[in-house]
Amino acid sequence: MNTLFNLRNVLFLNGISSGATGALLTIFAGTFASWFGVTTPAPFVEVGLFLVAFAALVIVTALRQPPLPGLVRLIIALDVAWVLISILVVALQPFTLSLVGNLLILGVAAWVAAMAGLQRRGLRRVA
Repeated sequence: MNTLFNLRNVLFLNGISSGATGALLTIFAGTFASWFGVTTPAPFVEVGLFLVAFAALVIVTALRQPPLPGLVRLIIALDVAWVLISILVVALQPFTLSLVGNLLILGVAAWVAAMAGLQRRGLRRVA
């Protein structure tokens, strides 16, 4: 399968977008804290570092030919967990977040859900 949305390309897209998001969150943690209406940037640095590590896993998986199905399933599971936790944070409001913060959380969750769906579809096609 040699299409734009084959498993390898989607993994690369997920890895690059996760790594870029992680780097931005880490470097501009103070800015994100103000957008989210919170006083401490530490959670943004922590999430950013997690995303950089996650991105490394995803890119290494994409570089394998073919990608290992077990690693792809782990990546999909982590993506689904991200989406579910994001929805819970917005729905339950355990933290007081700004409207912009809530919208950013939901926007990222939508992107991550798309990545999980495309990866799942790609995994079924290579299996």
